[in-house]
Amino acid sequence: MQRFFAIVNPAAGGGRSAKLAGVALARLRQNRLHVDSVASTGPGHAVELAREAYDQGYRQFLAVGGDGTAHEILNGVFAGRKSVERVALGFLPLGTGNSFLRDFSKNGAETATQAILENRKRAIDLIRLNHATGEVVSFNLLSVGFTADVAALTNRAFKPFGPLGYLLGVFVRVAQLHRRSFALRCDEDQDWDERRSLFLTFNNSKYTGGTMLIAPQADPTDGLIEFVRWGPIGRLGLLRNLPRLYDGSHIKHPLASRRAVRHVEFNISAPVDIMIDGEVATLECRSLDVLPAAVDVFL
Repeated sequence: MQRFFAIVNPAAGGGRSAKLAGVALARLRQNRLHVDSVASTGPGHAVELAREAYDQGYRQFLAVGGDGTAHEILNGVFAGRKSVERVALGFLPLGTGNSFLRDFSKNGAETATQAILENRKRAIDLIRLNHATGEVVSFNLLSVGFTADVAALTNRAFKPFGPLGYLLGVFVRVAQLHRRSFALRCDEDQDWDERRSLFLTFNNSKYTGGTMLIAPQADPTDGLIEFVRWGPIGRLGLLRNLPRLYDGSHIKHPLASRRAVRHVEFNISAPVDIMIDGEVATLECRSLDVLPAAVDVFL
């Protein structure tokens, strides 16, 4: 089926998506693209819609919203399936963050739309998280610790403020600072790494929170997971170094490290908050694996 299946999240961007989605879709239809569209009604609904659309034969999807909309579509297609026919995903980025697109262009919205009109696609990797009750796929990043704490607070209290809301979440979590151990080992490691840390992030792309360059060496097409760790920095040191999260220079801090891996195994016996593509879930994590060149995206 060559039609696009567009899922509109009307709540994305503080309601901005609901106002602009019609115009964005009309532009595609005016260029003779066949687009069937439906609006999601709440968290998790886009997963169900994408799963049903895939089962009906759709292989081209449009995420009309933010990173969370794209995340749900990919999980509707991939999560829980042993094999998936080749699918393509396009973006009409009308949400708050849209971090993923920043890897490819500063003008992500226009670039993404033009790519759809020109049928310009590239293959990107996905990351699969296996947890105690199932699996989740990610196209942007997964993170535990400070970054997940900030995202949880931002989504609960500050999301209507956009990028400013994320900054508010950052400063509140600095005041409540927690540095914890998340035991893990990567690839051929024999020993568990149980060191305390500020955060651990497992990245497919460079940005999070819209503009934070959390993993400057990440590449969504290299078949690898970019693993960034920041050790147990104190409040004053974190406040002094927060601006470095926006230009990627935090990676040079003595407590920071990065490595490219393919497999991560966790030894965490209880559920923890984990940020996945900007959303937060509480899961008992088991392992991460990269899915090389798993999906085509219009970019």
